[in-house]
Amino acid sequence: MTSEIPSSVTTPKTDDIAAQVTAANKLAVERMLAAEPVLVDVVNAQEAIPELAEGRKILHAGPPIDWSRMCGPMRGAIAGIAVFEGWAGSLADAENMAAAGEFEFHPNHHFNAVGPMTGMTTRSQPLMVVENRKFGNRAFCAINEGLGKVMRFGGNDESVLKRLAWLRDVAGPLMQQALRGSDGVDVKNVIARGLTMGDEMHQRNVACSGLLLRELSPHLARVSKDADQLAELLAFMGGNDQFFLNVGMATGKSIMDPVRDIPMSTIVTAMSRNGTDFGIRVSSLGDRWFTAAVEMPQGLYFPGFTEKDANPDMGDSTIVETIGLGGFAMGASPAVAGFVGAGAASDAGNYTRSMLDICFSENPEWSIPGLDYQGVPTGIDIRRVVDAGVAPVINTGIAHREPGIGQVGAGIVRAPMDCFTDALEAFALQLGI
Repeated sequence: MTSEIPSSVTTPKTDDIAAQVTAANKLAVERMLAAEPVLVDVVNAQEAIPELAEGRKILHAGPPIDWSRMCGPMRGAIAGIAVFEGWAGSLADAENMAAAGEFEFHPNHHFNAVGPMTGMTTRSQPLMVVENRKFGNRAFCAINEGLGKVMRFGGNDESVLKRLAWLRDVAGPLMQQALRGSDGVDVKNVIARGLTMGDEMHQRNVACSGLLLRELSPHLARVSKDADQLAELLAFMGGNDQFFLNVGMATGKSIMDPVRDIPMSTIVTAMSRNGTDFGIRVSSLGDRWFTAAVEMPQGLYFPGFTEKDANPDMGDSTIVETIGLGGFAMGASPAVAGFVGAGAASDAGNYTRSMLDICFSENPEWSIPGLDYQGVPTGIDIRRVVDAGVAPVINTGIAHREPGIGQVGAGIVRAPMDCFTDALEAFALQLGI
């Protein structure tokens, strides 16, 4: 189905449907562009998401999945977070408990949250809060753990758990005090500046992480009563080039949630993957997931690793592509093209241009200098995806397929086309076509 119905086959009914879809998609994009995302707080997860206070609930990245179908790094992260929360005495005990059905698994997206890679969210973790002040909704994401062996890539040893405890006990409370003593951080402006400084907000967040550090440092210094703790947090933030990623993800979630449930709209409101399935949601089709087998990233590997070690793609971080960043904004970040194996730096703009073909509009506030200040592609339209036969491109990290090992590379991946064809068929069925 094309984005514009050919005149040779139009009828009063199809003309009317086309007009309604166009109007609905225009409204969807207007809501995206009107969003006012502000980083306002850091709160304990069970305060942000009260449902986490009871039982042993574990929120994960991607569409719904049970233990029997989970990939290696997802299982590794589940075991690690269960030990961290005190639900299990060892990783082996945690795996046995999971297999016995003693944990409840739910997608982050079902609770206004997102998480990178494995996406673990449980009751005692500190969550960053991005508020969309235009529409009054909030979205949540854990603090980025840093580089190396981390839980988001399936790491679960003592060093991983120790870092999570520090984020909970030191970093989270300090950030909370700093943000509550400020007017919040205008994330939309940070992203706009980051795009002019070489970030695309998925694999390259160096500029935005630095800008965020500059925004928060005075407030952190003002509230800190322990110089050593302050120095440790500042060093952690300054040494973590991906610190902004999780803020950008919560921003994406806060922007897209008000776009849900617009009748007749064919705009994608979420893309996500759990290492087994890739799933999308579409505005007019509500909270229904359309899933297909997730693809294997193509990219570059760290020394000692090859594609044989890789797990299929995973994480909620595709929410940044959903708002026009990441792979969609690769033209702003030629340096990332080489890092993810996307070709020469001069090829980066081609990825952005190709994504314009599958989007309803572009965002004039998030422009790319190297493409003559073209706005990033905005509003993925399932009709255009199917009509063009072009799937969204995603910049991504690559996890080892076995639990406990961590990141082994970075690359690019395409969303599976079946998600979009199935969603378009469901949309047509809903209209009685």
